[in-house]
Amino acid sequence: MIMPVTHNDIVSIKPNHIRAKLRLFNNHLLKGHSVARMECLAKQIADSTQRISHITNLRNTAHSPFCTDATRNDFNPLKAAAFHSQHGNIDEAFWLVFLATHFGEDENKTGWRLVKDVYCGLGNTVHWDWERICSDPNGFRQWLKSNKDILRKNGRFGNHRKYESLLDEHTGKTIASYIDWIGPTRNHLHFINSYCKDGEHPPRILFDLIYKSMEAVWRFGRTAKFDCLCMAGKLGLINIEPGHPYLQDATGPLEGARLLFGSRLSTKALNTRLWELGRHLDLYFGMQVLEDGICNWHKSPDNYISFLPVK
Repeated sequence: MIMPVTHNDIVSIKPNHIRAKLRLFNNHLLKGHSVARMECLAKQIADSTQRISHITNLRNTAHSPFCTDATRNDFNPLKAAAFHSQHGNIDEAFWLVFLATHFGEDENKTGWRLVKDVYCGLGNTVHWDWERICSDPNGFRQWLKSNKDILRKNGRFGNHRKYESLLDEHTGKTIASYIDWIGPTRNHLHFINSYCKDGEHPPRILFDLIYKSMEAVWRFGRTAKFDCLCMAGKLGLINIEPGHPYLQDATGPLEGARLLFGSRLSTKALNTRLWELGRHLDLYFGMQVLEDGICNWHKSPDNYISFLPVK
């Protein structure tokens, strides 16, 4: 049976370590790039490990029950998911990860406000937790229709979900399809264990099986599936990890891979090259580190720009 997992990995790596590893790998597959360009790449990869380290810290920190209160201004759905996971409420933890992925964090202005407002029902008597949403999905869709203008005024979708909207045919249908994807038991661990009837799968195989099944979630494309499942894995909700960067249908990560290894290579070949680099670097959640790192690197490959959030 697949159960939640815990980790104590130290995942934040210094650029010097990445730079030295890249230099060794450069003899084989990274020909033609300047020292400055490789320096920028090393820094972006190191920044990506810091983002993952932040989630590891959330997972391993004891949180106050107040962190689950979405009426509070400092509500963070990932911290709340970590709390629920630590206390055995895996369904609520998965639900919060899904909401955090669907709405995203607007890092420039409104933060997690959309997740917050939806989850707490705009601070009224309706609290759209997992139990409530499963018992009354149509009621939620009616609530969304009635309150979409207020929600839109208060918050914005994150960058990875910038083409989504609060219309029922977007958010309403997406949430309904997520509930249906989990299945009639409405139990995430039962759903995951359905993939393990013949024995447990290695984390990367299980990630791939669930990733492919997530096609059933409406308007959850490549980035949403990858981000959602990576977050569930990093928070220890389930022992999964991507085995390759899933470049098919990617935009920024695919452009970064082409810049790094050559534009003439097929997507399949680029996936293989990045897998080889990931194996060489040997980083925790290495495929997400590279997916994120090369995406940011290709935006400014010769001059380092930090995309880390401002503390």
